[in-house]
Amino acid sequence: MQKAAKLPERGVEMSDEKQLLRAYGDRRGDGMIQLSFTLEVAPGARAREAAKRFAELHGIHEPLVASMEEVAPGFSLFVVYGHSQHAVDLATIEVPELRTEALSREVVYARIQEKLGRKLVVVGACTGFDAHTVGIDAILNYKGFSGDKGLESYKCFEAYNLGAQVENEQLLARALAVNADAILISQIITQRNSHKENAAAFIELLNQQGLRDRFVCLLGGPRIDHKLALELGFDAGFGTGTKPGDVASYLVERLA
Repeated sequence: MQKAAKLPERGVEMSDEKQLLRAYGDRRGDGMIQLSFTLEVAPGARAREAAKRFAELHGIHEPLVASMEEVAPGFSLFVVYGHSQHAVDLATIEVPELRTEALSREVVYARIQEKLGRKLVVVGACTGFDAHTVGIDAILNYKGFSGDKGLESYKCFEAYNLGAQVENEQLLARALAVNADAILISQIITQRNSHKENAAAFIELLNQQGLRDRFVCLLGGPRIDHKLALELGFDAGFGTGTKPGDVASYLVERLA
């Protein structure tokens, strides 16, 4: 029996073995994109022309300055709309994805009780000089994020939130003291790639002490994705929009 041909994804142009993906603006595959930037020039006719030429230098054809707004004396913010001839070959892209089934609280509890027979212990912190706890609070604290209550609200989790500016040695010591199953590190500050350095330093500490296999290590933050987390030595990465239920489901899949 002859197999049916695989249909291309929406917005994907099939060309031999390539899957060319173009931007979508007014119609499919027209390559229309929007570009925003600030130039050190006051609003006016010359500023508008400067913005158009700036956009053209970045490969934008027939640029239209849709918006020009003064953001400070002598500075203007532009939004330019125009056509890009570039395309991305989807067939050449391979990115590790974190695929976890979304589990209900009842299923999470049942699996932990069945497989572990105890609470699953999680310790989290913002490490290094990072003083922003919004991410780790959203996952661990009872209040949670976007209507999804944090791990503290699960009767099958024992969650410890160490807060911000926690040294790697402190985090590891607490994880050992409470016999943690998983460690969550949140990194918000990204200047000079400090988020990568802090995260990698913690994994190096675990390796030096022969403890890397002792914990499931998760990394989260606005500049974090699963691919980067794996590269830095973590088991999984969670980016913007992650909810407590996503983390809970992953931990149950991994540990229970």
